[in-house]
Amino acid sequence: MNKKLKVLLAFDSPYATARGYDFSKEFEDPDWNTEKDVHRALCENGHEVRLLGLYNDISVLLEEIKECKPDIVFNLAEVFKDKTYFDKNIVALLEMLEVPYTGATLAGLLLCGDKALTKKILTFHRIKVPNFQVFYRARHIRLLHRLKLPVVVKPLQEEASRGISQASVADSEAALIERVKFIQESMGMDVIAEEYIEGRELYVSIIGNSRIRILPFREIKFGQFPQDEPRIATYKAKWDDEYRKKWEIKNAFAGRLSEGLDVKIEALCKRAYRALNLQDYARFDIRVTAQGNVYILEVNANPCLANDDEIAQSAQKAGISYNALIQKIVDLALVSKPQ
Repeated sequence: MNKKLKVLLAFDSPYATARGYDFSKEFEDPDWNTEKDVHRALCENGHEVRLLGLYNDISVLLEEIKECKPDIVFNLAEVFKDKTYFDKNIVALLEMLEVPYTGATLAGLLLCGDKALTKKILTFHRIKVPNFQVFYRARHIRLLHRLKLPVVVKPLQEEASRGISQASVADSEAALIERVKFIQESMGMDVIAEEYIEGRELYVSIIGNSRIRILPFREIKFGQFPQDEPRIATYKAKWDDEYRKKWEIKNAFAGRLSEGLDVKIEALCKRAYRALNLQDYARFDIRVTAQGNVYILEVNANPCLANDDEIAQSAQKAGISYNALIQKIVDLALVSKPQ
């Protein structure tokens, strides 16, 4: 039986709530499935769990830790003051307070939060990524000749496909410049453009620290999506149920791979996991070409942990129940984080 722990479950809230608020009303909304699922699993695993929604005031986190002294913080915080790149600042605070927490460290979030920095590190380790170019705000926009069109234009520091649509695929320099300016002006962010890789898109979930386990691959399948349109995981393709239904887009366990390709993918993702100093769990979004080349598109530190999302589904396929997965993440964090 697991040791009973005092767990502080910290997550984003769209509004301020008092400490001790139970979020029972919010947990009825499917948009809160991750928080609800993790909370239920922690309670069923026998832990004493307190909930803390983070909005625009960090003092509630400081007060909670000082007064309630949790054994560990189960960290689901991704946004603070409407900025996704502040996720690492929450972790930095926990590290300074020497409170164990689940998931990626400050270093891991910093490396994975900048898509260009991630790709530079992986390239150094001879791991294939799409060729790319960064367009910083207040600098002249010019396409480098080494970058081949078409390209996918994305915010440099965003997640969950925010800012990505079919319009993100640019097949001319004029379209590229237009999309770069659009993201810079509408989202107030720097931009990365990376070469479009034709192929299957797989999701590879990983758990572990000193010993790493690759879970069964998942795949996004585009069903009836128009053949002449680039097949990319846009925001709508991931999160808009009506859009997914219209084009028969679904996520499922990966279909058959050519002989030896699964071993190649596992080895590559393990190397990338270690190169980026990731901890506890992560997910890689990869493209596999018809020739068997494997490219890492995105690295997701602290990916979604909802019971119906990729990592939980892959874990269950591997014989790991949802409650066991959540407990495993807690156990890994207690070993890897300062206490």
